[in-house]
Amino acid sequence: QLQLVESGGGLVQPGGSLRLSCAASGFTLDYYAIGWFRQAPGKEREGVSCIKASTYYADSVKGRFTISRDNAKNTVYLQMNTLKPEDTAVYYCAAFQLLFGRCVLRPHEYNYWGQGTQVTVSS
Repeated sequence: QLQLVESGGGLVQPGGSLRLSCAASGFTLDYYAIGWFRQAPGKEREGVSCIKASTYYADSVKGRFTISRDNAKNTVYLQMNTLKPEDTAVYYCAAFQLLFGRCVLRPHEYNYWGQGTQVTVSS
């Protein structure tokens, strides 16, 4: 059974950092694209970053967030630095099978989702 479990969310002050983890089970990261998405109250879900053979970032997080993966641990990370109040949202990781090619940040492409982890940036 394919499963994604996020962790690492919390409350942080503006300018602070958090590292989110997405632990995958039931499949191997090598054959899947993994994306991070977020959804703030009253807003649509938006893509943040994704990783396969290469990485991709939304303009709003470029230079502040870094996505990476540890194949040995079957885990994908999202290091978030210089956090802003507008980064406040529930963050989800998601996966879809991709043997070749680049990942994308279109939510409808992803068919496996985690339960989400809350990130709140506030003083």
